Parts: sequence; structure tokens; C-alpha cells
Amino acid sequence: MSTHPFRAAVENRDEAAIEALLADDVVFTSPVAFKPYPGKAITAAILRAVIRVFEDFHYVREIASADGRDHAFVFAAAVDGKQLTGCDFLHFDENGKIDEFTVMVRPLSAATALAARMGEQFERIKAEATAQLQAEAERT
Repeated sequence: MSTHPFRAAVENRDEAAIEALLADDVVFTSPVAFKPYPGKAITAAILRAVIRVFEDFHYVREIASADGRDHAFVFAAAVDGKQLTGCDFLHFDENGKIDEFTVMVRPLSAATALAARMGEQFERIKAEATAQLQAEAERT
């Protein structure tokens, strides 16, 4: 079985390939934030921050629907030395782009550490997303 393009992009830490798989209208639901984040720019910035924050990240299992539009990627990682298990639940639109991206993690102690570390990244995330949106606006 060949590696799914999303899994390959994440495992290779290929930020451009990850972003290319996101639909413009993707909605990202974080394990540590109440409100979902709509849009490609903010989702890509969040995913870049996750790559910076997670230690020893690796996928351990992939589950896919028969039509290939729904995937669950189970992963293991650490944050500040706390081991965690999580899952990326992805839905792909008719063009093969990710339009729904939901992440869940456990245990609570690791989720709390993740929330703290992602909080530290938030100003950079906002700045990257804003810069991307401004660059896109200038191109149109």
C-alpha cells in the first residue's frame, strides 16, 4: 500500500506539500481551542506551529473510508516530554483537497502541555496567516 500524500507530506515535514493539500475553505478544529479556525492561511500557519512544537512525531495507523474521502491518521508524539496519542480526522472534498481537519489528543496532561506550547506560538501563527492573506489579496 502506498503512503497517502498527506501522511507523506507530514512525515517529511514538507510544509508546502501540506499546504497544497488544503482547500481554501478548510476548517481546522483544534484539540485545545473551542472555536474552529476557518481558512487555508490560518490552518497552514497552525500546522507549521504544530511541526515546531511536537517532538518525535510519527503516524502509527491510517484508517480510510471506502471512497477515500475520509481518513483517520493515528499518531504518537511528545510535547515537553509528555507522551501523547492523537488522531487527525480529515475529510477530502471532490477535488481531493482537505476541507475538514479535526485533531484530537490524549491524555489531558499532554493536551494541556500542547495548549500551552501552541499558545506561545499564537502571535506567530496570526502574523503568518495575516501575511499570507495580504500576499494573496495583492495578487488578485
